[in-house]
Amino acid sequence: MQNNTKLVFWSVTVALGGFLFGFDTAVISGGEQEIQQLWGLSNQMIGQMVAMALYGTIIGALLGGIPADRIGRKKTLIWISILYFVSAVGSALAPEIYSLMFFRFIGGLGVGASSVVAPMYISEISPASKRGQLTALFQFNIVLGILVAFLSNYLIGTADPGAWRWMLGMEGFPAAAFIIMIFMVPESPRWLIVKEGRVEEARKILAVINPATVDASLAAITAADTTDHSKTIGIGEFFSGKYRLPILLAFLFALFNQMSGINAVIYFAPRIFNNTGMGDDAALLSSVGIGVTNLVFTMLGMVLIDRMGRRFLMYVGSFGYIISLSLVAWAFFSNQFNGYMVPVLLFVFIAAHAIGQGAVIWVFISEIFPNEVRAYGNSLGSGTHWVFAALIAGNFVHLEGVFGGGPIFAFFAFMMVLQLLFVWKMMPETKGVSLEELQRRLIKES
Repeated sequence: MQNNTKLVFWSVTVALGGFLFGFDTAVISGGEQEIQQLWGLSNQMIGQMVAMALYGTIIGALLGGIPADRIGRKKTLIWISILYFVSAVGSALAPEIYSLMFFRFIGGLGVGASSVVAPMYISEISPASKRGQLTALFQFNIVLGILVAFLSNYLIGTADPGAWRWMLGMEGFPAAAFIIMIFMVPESPRWLIVKEGRVEEARKILAVINPATVDASLAAITAADTTDHSKTIGIGEFFSGKYRLPILLAFLFALFNQMSGINAVIYFAPRIFNNTGMGDDAALLSSVGIGVTNLVFTMLGMVLIDRMGRRFLMYVGSFGYIISLSLVAWAFFSNQFNGYMVPVLLFVFIAAHAIGQGAVIWVFISEIFPNEVRAYGNSLGSGTHWVFAALIAGNFVHLEGVFGGGPIFAFFAFMMVLQLLFVWKMMPETKGVSLEELQRRLIKES
């Protein structure tokens, strides 16, 4: 009988990396305008301060798979939790802009690495029937972290000088909890078998998950394991052509995720709302609305992902993106900011993201690569995600100042039309299929 309590506890614990990911992503939105005024920063410089965490995520994502393969998923997650804690405390105490940028970079390393290792770990301990929901816990925790960050920023407020330090420092509390709790999870049984050949250790963990299927699980993992344990698969072999289909799928999926403009909205929500004529308090409160919408529709996506499938959610999200982004672009082009129209449209945009790309991305990328190269694959997908996130967030304020919101949101809408074509023509359904069976299908097809 499947041990759901243990499975959920391990998955929720590892998904705390997602909570810190979300908190770290969104918390800067409440303080970036005060920081700009405090140190007299240009629009370009404040954009780079915000993007500094994203530069860290690129490196963390691209390199996070290396320790995950060499020292294991669990030990890597322990180091990630420490990075989060150091970043939170250091950012809160930063005496000038360059120190703040350095500690935000450290936090970015944690975010990038966790976006590789946490979904990978959860997918490797989950049965096929529950893999979508359990891996989506990572995304649920991301949006919960975003909501808590927005709510925390609103409660702290901007009335007191230095309020931004309290905003950034709050992350230290969940980071400390993550450090403690991560010691309570076991190593990934698939890593133990495929990377270490430690079959008996893996058997014990699989027996805790589900004693009834331990032999079948072991047989499937070992049958799919073509790894020579005396050598390590190199990056050259990963890009040799054997894995070209999952590589292409992961790259395009991550590219479209950021080409929606999601991180521009998350990072700069109060600024966007200010540009429609809203005051500071109303803008911060509307940001909380974004967080609530994100959370509610992520929960809906989690309920549907193993029932309706990944492609269904991506269709829903793509149409929602196209409609909402097109109308936001029209509002900026025509200067029609009647009441709360733009905030409502951005809530629709966030809902479309949460039920589509948000719910699916980390699940899908962690599913489509074979066991022996999953760390490389997750690094590629996550790294692509963060490269484009950094480019967009780092230049959004500057480009908005030059072109205005209309052309920018119109571009995002056009890119989502291309995403719709990708889902229709290229994206495979992975619902209810074991990781080993997906390996046979995708590598065979490529």
